[in-house]
Amino acid sequence: MTLELTDTQAMIGDLTEKVCADFDDAFWRERDETGTFPEAFYRAVAAAGLLGVAMPDRFGGSGLGISEAAVMMEAIARSGAGMAGASSVHMNIFGLQPVVVFGTDAQKARMLPPLITGQEKACFAVTEPDAGLNTTQIKTFARKEGDTYLLKGQKIWISTAQVADRALILARTTHLDDVRKKTEGLSLFYTRLDRDHVTATEIPKLGRHAVDSNVVFFDDLPIHEDDLIGREGDGFSMILHGLNPERILIAAEAVGLGRAALHAAAEYAKQRVVFDRAIGMNQGIQHPLAHCWMNLEAAFLMTLQAAALYDAGKPCGAEANSAKYLAAEASFRACETAIQTLGGMGYAREYNVERYLRESLIPRIAPVSPQMILNFIAEKILGLPRSY
Repeated sequence: MTLELTDTQAMIGDLTEKVCADFDDAFWRERDETGTFPEAFYRAVAAAGLLGVAMPDRFGGSGLGISEAAVMMEAIARSGAGMAGASSVHMNIFGLQPVVVFGTDAQKARMLPPLITGQEKACFAVTEPDAGLNTTQIKTFARKEGDTYLLKGQKIWISTAQVADRALILARTTHLDDVRKKTEGLSLFYTRLDRDHVTATEIPKLGRHAVDSNVVFFDDLPIHEDDLIGREGDGFSMILHGLNPERILIAAEAVGLGRAALHAAAEYAKQRVVFDRAIGMNQGIQHPLAHCWMNLEAAFLMTLQAAALYDAGKPCGAEANSAKYLAAEASFRACETAIQTLGGMGYAREYNVERYLRESLIPRIAPVSPQMILNFIAEKILGLPRSY
């Protein structure tokens, strides 16, 4: 058994690296400092045909899988683009998997091509301030009047809502008190963001300034029934279908970010001379970096395993969650170790590793906390009783 990349996956990685080569650390440092969306990078990825890597070929995509998408996202993050570069295209890559699986042919033909070509950007609107990871408790409600739903409510931590044209939105269409099971009565919509009915307020944050995070308010946003994905009330099961690929891609991005930090630290250690010798000769420098390399490699193997299972249509919840957990921890340690390796210069923006460290906290926190992943493994794999 081997997890060596296939020729197609290697080709995707090489193409991604070529696209990223035109966007150096200075580009991403400027995007971080100014807080501006990396439009030129987004357009370059779209022009290379990479936005549709995991989308059906009959709608303009490449017809490949999450495995190829993971290779692509790792390469983006590793290039120095980090989570900012990855997040600028992240939603386009995996976000409409529920549409691919549950949408009608007419919906796919209408919704997928603009996303694949980069003509439209999308955001993912599920999380709410009072619900957190307890998705069944969301309060955003879509009431139907004729052939139109009117959506009212609030979402939080919605990436790219400042620049997005459309949103994949999970909302209640039946109140929680009126359903037999709390997972019922949730519906999924993919619709245009009419700014007359949508207000997106950006959240100032620690890192990834180039890609906005927002509180989004919906004030009777009209959604035609043609934008309902699947059957009304079945949204929870459909949104679950997108969770595993999201965790896999986040894991790949975390590995790429950690590798970028590790490369920067190793190069600095070769060149930095103290007491008449390169600091990289000292085992106190070598061993932490070597440890980081091993952890990142192991995390990426789990990521590829999870992706392979998903693409084969097999259960991969344990592997996808484990990949996300392991990659996030390995990435954070690599970025932290890079700062320590560079010492005072690691604190300086021009060396980029401080940016990497700030961004490494994202995959540790989102889209699911490490504690919830440990709960999942304990309950689903080890058979331990649920604690919450």
